[in-house]
Amino acid sequence: MTKAPTVYDVAAHAGVSIATVSRVLRRPDDVRPETRTRVLESVRSLGYVPSGAARGLAGRRHGVLGLFLPGHDGIDEPEPDWARVVDPGRIPLVDDSAGRGALRVDAPTSSTPSPATLYFDEVLRGAEVESWRRGFALMVAAGRGSSREVMLNDIAGRVDGLAVLAQTVPDDLLAHVSRRIPVVVLADSRPGDQLDHVSVDNVAGMRALTAFVLEGHRVRDVAYVTGPTDSPDEADRHRGFDEAVAAAPEPVAVRVERGDFSRDGGRRAGESLLASGAPLPRAVVCANDQTALGLLDVLAEHGVAVPGQVLVTGFDGIEAGRFSTPRLTTVRQPMGDLGRVAVRSIVTRLTDPGAPPQRVTLPVEVLLRESCPAV
Repeated sequence: MTKAPTVYDVAAHAGVSIATVSRVLRRPDDVRPETRTRVLESVRSLGYVPSGAARGLAGRRHGVLGLFLPGHDGIDEPEPDWARVVDPGRIPLVDDSAGRGALRVDAPTSSTPSPATLYFDEVLRGAEVESWRRGFALMVAAGRGSSREVMLNDIAGRVDGLAVLAQTVPDDLLAHVSRRIPVVVLADSRPGDQLDHVSVDNVAGMRALTAFVLEGHRVRDVAYVTGPTDSPDEADRHRGFDEAVAAAPEPVAVRVERGDFSRDGGRRAGESLLASGAPLPRAVVCANDQTALGLLDVLAEHGVAVPGQVLVTGFDGIEAGRFSTPRLTTVRQPMGDLGRVAVRSIVTRLTDPGAPPQRVTLPVEVLLRESCPAV
């Protein structure tokens, strides 16, 4: 039986050090293209397969990062400018229908969309790309109810660091896991713990969008469809909505409908508005895009014209909103960058475990489309 080639064989064959071979296999972007090509050709020529177990023992690491989500539906991109300072008073208002630069409009397209890309898909994709760039594999897990603690402990024992979507698991369990491995919390800007956090400026984004609805379209009666009560995103977006209403130049009548960030929840909210017997509000501001899409479904079924009779807005910027009828005005948050920056935070924490907790807030922008058009 032929002896399996080793990293030393690859280094000798390529004429490089074993450290260079290791960098090519774990962090290929850190190596010059010509050197990377030579090493990879040697790897293929010799049939070398890295030993993950040996690598983990040598570095006391698994070479794997974890992403824990409550569930999700269903490669490379330009480097995001995520580190820029967020100015809550200057949220970009983007007319998303004609491609005119600073105030642009996303022109309708005749192409058919791929399967609807939802929030968790984008977060996952960003984390996958950044993990690969940093030389790590990514393990994804999802759990609800009583299974959460079992699954979280299981994945924590298999990874070097973990990104967790806010409210996926209780705070005390997160604190327990963080004593073993680095933990970064996604989509939660609340203070009070010693963990790293990556979030988006939900308050400023919703405030800017609602202010445009109220002032740009001179709306004096509006409904707000919430997200789930335990969601930090919902709390921040509701706060932004309330701040815009309070700052409106004239009094605004507000109606609140309960939602849960789902399309079905949006449909239920729409049915409730229609069944109330009261006149429909001039505008409905939804806590996320999926809710808004469900609302559009119901309004279309009942022959309610959007935006003629009712203006509708969402939040997130999921791909499906570009193909709805009418196309959905929304606040686009950098969902992929949430995953990317979470991975970066874990890697930084692995390098410097004693550094103070970091809180990164990513910028958002308002996209104006036909469901609540530019004026």
